[in-house]
Amino acid sequence: MSKAATGHIDVTEVSEHTVEIITNSGEGAQKCAQIFGQTCAKMGNGVWTVEIIPAEIEPPHHTVTSTSGNIIRFGTEKITNWGDQSRLAIAFNDQVLLSRHRLDSLKDDCIILLESMWQDHEDEKLRRLYDEAMEEMSSKNYRVILVPFEEEALKLVTNPSHGKNMFALGILAEIYQRDISIIERQIANIFRHKPAKVTELNVALVNAGSTWAKENLGFQFHMKSIPFEEERIVMNGNQAAALGAIAAGMEMCAMYPITPATSVSHELSEIIESYGGIVHQAEDEIAAAGVAIGASYGGKVALTVTSGPGMALKTEFLALAIMVEIPLVVLDVQRGGPSTGLPTKVEQSDLLSSLYGQPGDAPRVVIAPRSIEECFHAMVTARRIAETFRMVVIVLTDANLATGVQQFTRPGLDVRWQQGPIDQSPIPEGLRPYDWDLETGMSRRIIPGTPGGQHTVTGLAHDEDSLVSYHPSSNELGMKMRSRKLAVFQSTLMPPELHGEEEGDLLVVGWGSTQGAIVEAVDRARAEGRKVSTCQLAFLSPLEPGLKEIFSRFRNVMTVEINYSDTPGDPYITDDSRRFGQLAWLLRAHTLVDIDCWTSCPGQPLRPRDIYVNLVAKLESTEEGVAA
Repeated sequence: MSKAATGHIDVTEVSEHTVEIITNSGEGAQKCAQIFGQTCAKMGNGVWTVEIIPAEIEPPHHTVTSTSGNIIRFGTEKITNWGDQSRLAIAFNDQVLLSRHRLDSLKDDCIILLESMWQDHEDEKLRRLYDEAMEEMSSKNYRVILVPFEEEALKLVTNPSHGKNMFALGILAEIYQRDISIIERQIANIFRHKPAKVTELNVALVNAGSTWAKENLGFQFHMKSIPFEEERIVMNGNQAAALGAIAAGMEMCAMYPITPATSVSHELSEIIESYGGIVHQAEDEIAAAGVAIGASYGGKVALTVTSGPGMALKTEFLALAIMVEIPLVVLDVQRGGPSTGLPTKVEQSDLLSSLYGQPGDAPRVVIAPRSIEECFHAMVTARRIAETFRMVVIVLTDANLATGVQQFTRPGLDVRWQQGPIDQSPIPEGLRPYDWDLETGMSRRIIPGTPGGQHTVTGLAHDEDSLVSYHPSSNELGMKMRSRKLAVFQSTLMPPELHGEEEGDLLVVGWGSTQGAIVEAVDRARAEGRKVSTCQLAFLSPLEPGLKEIFSRFRNVMTVEINYSDTPGDPYITDDSRRFGQLAWLLRAHTLVDIDCWTSCPGQPLRPRDIYVNLVAKLESTEEGVAA
């Protein structure tokens, strides 16, 4: 008999928890987790989520490779990353659970709510798989509780695969004392385009799960929920980027579907027409870039959205935009590479290709948002830079930001975010299409239809009159003016802020989505008295000023990145042959400082514990070297 049945419930006070919901693909883990995460956020808890998605649309069920799910970390304070390990897991079969065990994703004493049907299943193969999985996981002190998810769901639905996720949500709501009324509103919103009975059935499943947990589980976790004073919104990075594009006044998004960027266009498609814009799905990635460039040439505010393989295909068109000086914003939601690589997994793999992917000298601005909130504001910033300087601006997010959910203060809209009227007054006599200001490299943007502004544009080298010219002096001048704009923009930037002391033994430098995990790892080291600080770069082309001076105040500097670098000591790896992480390579060239790196490309976000272990190892190896 359970403690719940006897009326006794063990209630544990916690400041944060991490929960995994893992199922076969198609069993609704994402929807369950999405509602749970948003409910926690709306109740006043900090939240961060990470999706677990197989690359295949529907891989074979009941295998370790079929795992689909979501990780939700939530707490009383702001949450900025997915943490180290999960404390509670809901698993619809033993094989998806085994996959998470093998990845060391679960704490040693993790509570596991596992579907009960497999232990005594009529299929001998499935029983054997269950026994083998439980034997393999017996090295841990997991607390496994068998739950009849499918049996209970069948009491309300004919297809349990379309119901047990909501039953599981009800169990979580009871364990963590979540507000059922918020869950009901979330369900109603998700199914708002379906008949009312669909919402009613899903709410009934949640209530059934809550009742089952109340009657059969003898534990709860209590976490304080502190309502925010300011108004907050809850969304993932792709939603934030889409809304940022709307706030920036972007009128055209041209794209071709590609994981994990596609949902940006889904979000835009729902709302952009209400603001006078359109989403154009092109026949391929190349065409999408061409359409966006054409729209911008005609005076519209244009965006193209893609991921790594799409960036490769857009290469020549982006070079055209740079040569012709057509404003363009490119959102690259990075994934694992090279080639098709890891379509649904995270990697910071596109930095160097974004900087140097075009032939010749092709200066462009590259921005890397560091949080989901910055995904919104980066789009506004990118639009303003692109149109002020007539440049290509690439915004580098990644799958971690794209699918992660977090709440942040609702932005107050600012009219300055939007494009002002384009100057279409008659062109003064003698003003040339590329009448560059020799100090700044700036020139007037002339769009078709401007009186007196008729001229041709070309991807060939050209002079100030936009005429093809192979003369050495005009080619040099064009190169210099396009590059000068980058320097002018860099002069408006501030040095990066440091988290920690202004000097010390180690400075950890990151970029993009790794900020939360790096800061948490550095704070652990600082709590032990170690002299470690960190800074997270948002501008990667041009780099923020003052880096060399900042680096000089630390005995060691190392980057932390989600991409590949050679490990010192591996076969054939020498000081001459070692390949560094992409940011480390860039910073070494820019500052001539001997910058080290720790990188990893596991197809998932970096964990604070792994960063901590490696930065401590760096400190200790340095101390040993000094002692020797």
